[in-house]
Amino acid sequence: MAIIKWEPFLRPFDWEKDLERFFEDWSSLFPEKVSGFIPAMNIYQTKDKVVVETSLPGVKPEDIDISIDNDVLTIKGKSEEKVEQEEKDYYRKEIRSGSFYRSVSLPAHVLGNKAVATCKNGLLKIEIPKAPEEKGKKISIKVKSLEGKKKTKKKK
Repeated sequence: MAIIKWEPFLRPFDWEKDLERFFEDWSSLFPEKVSGFIPAMNIYQTKDKVVVETSLPGVKPEDIDISIDNDVLTIKGKSEEKVEQEEKDYYRKEIRSGSFYRSVSLPAHVLGNKAVATCKNGLLKIEIPKAPEEKGKKISIKVKSLEGKKKTKKKK
């Protein structure tokens, strides 16, 4: 049984600490629903490509699925937990296993079918070429003149 610290009911709300505590408490209430994890990402761009890096230690590259659709990158996969023979009385268990899913909008239009992904030492790096910018087309407006037509009056 966990020890719960007493806190007064009406106290100032500390966004950083209280939100962190809320999510920790929430995940412990529904462990079967939060069995996976959400990988953190670094996304940056150069002149000709968008680069996405995410740390996936212990995840095999063949267990990762990457897709790009309408400039939205989706990474999903699974991390398997090693089954141990002996029971352990965990004090804290934070190493996550299970499925993961992350979907982010990319900062530029890209050529998703030309993306290249590499995985080295648990770091997945995806390089996606940017699509060439399309130049806007100027459309001229043709104005028809009323000078050539006779004006007729309607009789009553």
